[in-house]
Amino acid sequence: MSSPVPHRPVLARLWRGAGPLLLDAVLPPLCLGCNEIVGTPGGLCPACWTGLSFVAPPCCARCARPFARDPGPGAVCGACAARPPRWRRARAALVYDGRSRQLVLPFKHGDRTDMARACGRWMARAGADLLAGADLVAPVPLHWRRLFLRRYNQAQLLAHGALAAADAAGRGEARLVPDLLRRRRWTAPQGGDAGARADNVRRAFDVHPRHAERVAGRTILLVDDVLTTGATVEACTLALQRAGAAAVDVLTLARVVRAAV
Repeated sequence: MSSPVPHRPVLARLWRGAGPLLLDAVLPPLCLGCNEIVGTPGGLCPACWTGLSFVAPPCCARCARPFARDPGPGAVCGACAARPPRWRRARAALVYDGRSRQLVLPFKHGDRTDMARACGRWMARAGADLLAGADLVAPVPLHWRRLFLRRYNQAQLLAHGALAAADAAGRGEARLVPDLLRRRRWTAPQGGDAGARADNVRRAFDVHPRHAERVAGRTILLVDDVLTTGATVEACTLALQRAGAAAVDVLTLARVVRAAV
């Protein structure tokens, strides 16, 4: 008599236990930054980890620009005091510099979508208060032609990763709406000074008609990859405010810091 074949549930449990070990033996997890072998998938080696500059207090209560010294709770930077942004609060996981650029650019332009989960975890920690207070999460949209060429919207992947991390930590209740915003017209890649960037995206966004009624009175969390001058998220915020949003917050993977405050 032939030996009994294990039931499928038993095989599934065996694979869940041994499968990852077998995969790690054949394809060991690599550092997201330099491709050195690391202990867990989606991790960084010690050198890459210590080379990143994570945004942490003390920082501006509005835009999260790091302060050189702690000015006390609720303090805002000179830029936000002189010209308050349309959005309420912004948070970022990383300072955008040479090291973080080595992560952001391959993720954004090099099909390294495997980075989204780790980046989302960092963003969920940096923006825990924003995620907890949001009703809807909206990624900054790409124009359909750019989406066709790139094949993915990096902001949407980051939003999904951040929400998944927040859910795992028991802090996620907001709902991701990938097409809450539309990019109405093609715009050149952002460049130049703040004025040029603002002109480039002026009236480039609107709320998708199918979601117009969902925006009124809600708190919306905008997600993007990098906060530079803020022109793109300002244009998105204006579109949401015109649709009746009660508040708009911004969460990005990284932010440019031009000068110490």
